[in-house]
Amino acid sequence: MKLKTTSEYALRILSHMSLHEEEQHTAKGLSETLKIPYKYLTRIMTNLGKAGFISSTRGKNGGFIFAKPVDEITLYDILEAMNDLNDDVCIMGEGLCGQGEHCALHECWSKPKQLIDEMFKNSTLKDLHRKC
Repeated sequence: MKLKTTSEYALRILSHMSLHEEEQHTAKGLSETLKIPYKYLTRIMTNLGKAGFISSTRGKNGGFIFAKPVDEITLYDILEAMNDLNDDVCIMGEGLCGQGEHCALHECWSKPKQLIDEMFKNSTLKDLHRKC
């Protein structure tokens, strides 16, 4: 399973922010620290705001803060907000699986995919910083 770059960046951004969840974070600071192109980062931040994970303040002292507690934001919610949970995408790279004939791995992949989805649903941003 491969995540889209946008999803990877969203997870990195929110994970980094959750290390200092009470602090306000600037787009410039996040871009420089995480090595994410500024324009790309700002588009992601807009989507994260629309999804209700963060809120922003404009102006000289502006920035981004969490709009809800990090222990209430699941990885699944983030991936869903980034449109990265398309169950119909074929793991074999054959387009969409489930419309007509299935690929050779469709049935074999079904159970692991379900387990991965459950892990994402049961893991919060807060969990990313706990030791297993």
